[in-house]
Amino acid sequence: MPPGETASVPADRHAPKNRKPDQRPVIDVQDLHVAINGKIILHGVGISAWAQKVSAVIGPSGSGKSTLLRALNRTLELTTGAKILRGEVRFKGEALYGQGVDAQLVRKRICMVHQKPVAFPMSIAENVLFGIRFHRLWNGRSAETIIETYLERAGLWNEVKDRVREPASRLSAGQLQRLCIARALANDPEVLLMDEPCSALDPLSTAKIEELILALKEQLPIVIVTHNLAQARRVSDRSLFICEGRSLEEGPTGRVFTEPRDERVRDFITGRIG
Repeated sequence: MPPGETASVPADRHAPKNRKPDQRPVIDVQDLHVAINGKIILHGVGISAWAQKVSAVIGPSGSGKSTLLRALNRTLELTTGAKILRGEVRFKGEALYGQGVDAQLVRKRICMVHQKPVAFPMSIAENVLFGIRFHRLWNGRSAETIIETYLERAGLWNEVKDRVREPASRLSAGQLQRLCIARALANDPEVLLMDEPCSALDPLSTAKIEELILALKEQLPIVIVTHNLAQARRVSDRSLFICEGRSLEEGPTGRVFTEPRDERVRDFITGRIG
């Protein structure tokens, strides 16, 4: 970056109130090719994330789903040997990998919730406040207000309000995952990415996460990677099916599951292959 130039991220979401709603997808990926240590993982994949919608990425294990998700918020470049060969990733119409774009701010605005919920070695309250402290997002709010606000948004407040100063490690797996979501939401993201968020959870905890996803989509776009086809049908508005790093089918979830155009997608959805 040239001396004196300020790092930037794509245009901030706080647009003028009289501006017409943007009809473009919030995230738009076209013809994305990715290699890791010389092996091509994604071959021309595309996906869009829209306001107030959940986009599911489904397909067999090892098909590149998580690699695609990491490309959406520039955590891919933290993987040794990972390289985007060609293609385009746009966030609110601007190149996510453009010159001068601050990757750290991108990861704040496009937050990731990982497969395995991991609590930071601190209290429940301090987990929620972690991103607030790092990014200095207080905005005149007290710590107590922030803790309650985001635990409430994650559907966890009523379960932990009397023990927020206790170590987060004492929470159950399902509670931990909701804490991770609260921690992500406290960063005030504009897109939420979720990588198999329910794979380690029991059915009851999974149901709570799914209810949370449906509630949160009204506030920000969500892209979820899931191996659970029934879950994709329950929570997503659009689905992308990829196999061996290639896009086979993309469109409204109802259509993809009931009238798949690709025979391989049909076989996978009907259970003929898995």
